[in-house]
Amino acid sequence: MLYIKLFLTSFATFLILDAIWLGFVAKDFYAKQLSFYLTDNVVWSSALIFYIIFNIGLLVLVILPSIEKNSYTVLIIYAVLYGLVTFATYDLTNLATIKEWPLIVSLVDMAWECSLHFRLLQLHFMQINTYFNIYKIYISHIDAI
Repeated sequence: MLYIKLFLTSFATFLILDAIWLGFVAKDFYAKQLSFYLTDNVVWSSALIFYIIFNIGLLVLVILPSIEKNSYTVLIIYAVLYGLVTFATYDLTNLATIKEWPLIVSLVDMAWECSLHFRLLQLHFMQINTYFNIYKIYISHIDAI
């Protein structure tokens, strides 16, 4: 049940922050830089699949290892690294393969993802910290037996 709560919290937070970024903060930037590449009709099913896969990866590769290591530092380092690796894959591949792909888009995307993950995991910290405390109690109980 905890994994589902962590996933749903991550998914909802990521979706809200990304919607603010894409829909308001950086909307004009992307329209200007990528107007030739953007579609008039977003394929929402593809976007939803991306958000689900991305947040499963975030849970498995960032959140759960930080809980296991009982470390806020691990949480932040893994979160920023996950954001950088996942979006560098996308942006640097585009830079390498799409004619006239704007370098500034790749740099802004990667910076946004690193900061997004940092903010996202800060929001998770309270929930995860609760789990850390439950985990410590569980481990101390096991040790006592």
